[in-house]
Amino acid sequence: MNAPPAPAVRPSAIALTPLLLFLALFFGAGLYFTAHGEAMGFYQLRAPVAILPALALAAFIAWRRKLPALDTLLSGMGDSNVMLMCLIFLLAGGFVEVSKAIGAVDAIVALGIGNVPPALLLPGLFLVAGFISLSLGTSMGTIAAVAPIALGVSDASGLDRALVLGAVIGGATFGDNLSVISDTAIVASRTQGCTMRAKFRENFKLALPAALITLVVLGFVGDTAPVQTLDPVSPWLIVPYLVVLGLALAGVDVIIVLSVGLLVAGAFGAFLTEDFGVAAYASHVWEGFESMVEITLLSLLVGGLGALMKATGGLAWLAQAIGRFARGHKSRRAGEISIAALSTTADVFTANNTVAILISGSLARDIAQQHGVAPARAASVLDIFACVTQGVLPYGAQILLAASLGAVSPLALAGSVYYSWLLGAITIAVMLWPTRNRARQPAPSTAAG
Repeated sequence: MNAPPAPAVRPSAIALTPLLLFLALFFGAGLYFTAHGEAMGFYQLRAPVAILPALALAAFIAWRRKLPALDTLLSGMGDSNVMLMCLIFLLAGGFVEVSKAIGAVDAIVALGIGNVPPALLLPGLFLVAGFISLSLGTSMGTIAAVAPIALGVSDASGLDRALVLGAVIGGATFGDNLSVISDTAIVASRTQGCTMRAKFRENFKLALPAALITLVVLGFVGDTAPVQTLDPVSPWLIVPYLVVLGLALAGVDVIIVLSVGLLVAGAFGAFLTEDFGVAAYASHVWEGFESMVEITLLSLLVGGLGALMKATGGLAWLAQAIGRFARGHKSRRAGEISIAALSTTADVFTANNTVAILISGSLARDIAQQHGVAPARAASVLDIFACVTQGVLPYGAQILLAASLGAVSPLALAGSVYYSWLLGAITIAVMLWPTRNRARQPAPSTAAG
């Protein structure tokens, strides 16, 4: 017997209030404690605890709408994308902890970080992350692969961890946004009905200037300290990092990349590090897992919260509101701004750039057709603002992964992702540029009247 179809849910702004409550509690508490002199202000109220009242409110709204609140929550928490992120978090935490324990950071220093000009460290990390992300097509996989090396660079050079990880996230966003095998690029081009090549050309015009400016900025920010002379270590200890990077460049699935890296790190530790047996290896893997408990719990709960808000009409209300604005403004500029706003708000409320593009793609295509925005341009704007938002979202997976690995505040880290901010600013400036807007206005109709 077939189940009856789910009843249609009317759009509702009230359905978005749970996320606003979570943000108010988490960031409000963090700012309050920081203002009162607490160095770790954003760790006084942990995010997985701060989100619990929001979940209760979302469940209550679903119950009032006669929706299965618990089933919806569990479905969102058990989403395959959420489960994949959690597995990446755990494996990345284990790999970082084991690599640190066997002396891989010291090996990086011994191989010459101290001889690299300080001004090139951050730009170099940005380029490495960008190249890997361009090849791999995933910012998450890139961050998991490059962050351990970046943290080694930070420890060796004295660079601020937020700056170092911000350079990695920026590079990962740059590559992911341009990669022809990225899931966001594929979804954006398909929903807008354009070729991947055309979408790439549009993105490249905006991403290249942002990347070049980012390299210049990274060359001037951050103060380094002289690298301390360490006892001789085996250069072979860097091999686990090289294996992870090599597999990532080869396009191997990130789960396999991290699993192999974890095994290789343990093997090299057993042969090259004293007192590093099976028990020590297992203990360090578990310590890595423990370091990821908070981000794993938060990812599960955010997945459930997003599902509840979607089921109760929150995302539908967003689409309706932006569609109403687009219908009231007929210029091409208004169309592009509407698509950018749609992509940004969808990502803010889903914390997943691919899902945000999937949700907003159909409406974005309608807006583009009504306002004369070329399909490739619409796909580019849709993809750029989903990736830009995801790259600076303090509760997004990319920031949370890097912040957990580096033990830094997600908010501080979000402010250090210079590439994402620059890409967003450049794209907005191009959209608002008066000369460009006049040049691209639709020509008056010449039909006989």
